[in-house]
Amino acid sequence: MAISASDVKALRETTGAGMMDCKKALVETDGNMEKAVEYLREKGLAAAAKKSGRIAAEGVVESYIHMGGRIGVLIEVNCETDFVAKTEQFRSFVRDIAMQVAATNPPYLKREDVPEEIIEKEKEILRVQALNEGKPEKIVDKMVMGRIEKYYKENCLMEQPFVKDGDKTVTDVVKGMIATLGENITVRRFTRYEMGEGLQKREDDFVAEVMKQAGM
Repeated sequence: MAISASDVKALRETTGAGMMDCKKALVETDGNMEKAVEYLREKGLAAAAKKSGRIAAEGVVESYIHMGGRIGVLIEVNCETDFVAKTEQFRSFVRDIAMQVAATNPPYLKREDVPEEIIEKEKEILRVQALNEGKPEKIVDKMVMGRIEKYYKENCLMEQPFVKDGDKTVTDVVKGMIATLGENITVRRFTRYEMGEGLQKREDDFVAEVMKQAGM
């Protein structure tokens, strides 16, 4: 059945979940509002969304050093209380996110951090590529936007597939941890160091190495 924008808006106001999550919940429940609310709660999305507005000023700065000391990551992840920050579950989660940074080397935390001039330049390049491929003018803009979405997924940490479960993004993993621990959690910032960065060196599959180290 068709899902109206007003129904999606109403569900969002009720649960605080994201627009796309609300639309999916309504689709999955054939537009039944009560069942859609239950669906979101079962998925932990309603709880996670409501907690996302709360202040997260505690947390940890975690380090991850790749075997042999070739790659190092410092990452700050915030939560609401010192109690949660000290739990092994939270710290293990933070280490996993640091490992993600080590493996994938994202330039940005989230899409909002990508400078507008970078996106505009990327659109220009992608548009020329599409036209050179002989794509019809009328579909070029849609193709460019699709490729920009792919750019975000490759270059923004929060949108990348999680290295331990490719069916989830890092954002999905964060939402799951919010639902589990009952506190707002935010990945604030990170820095990645690579030995000899900027110098000529052999290329390695760091994703494979990191996952091997993690026993995946």
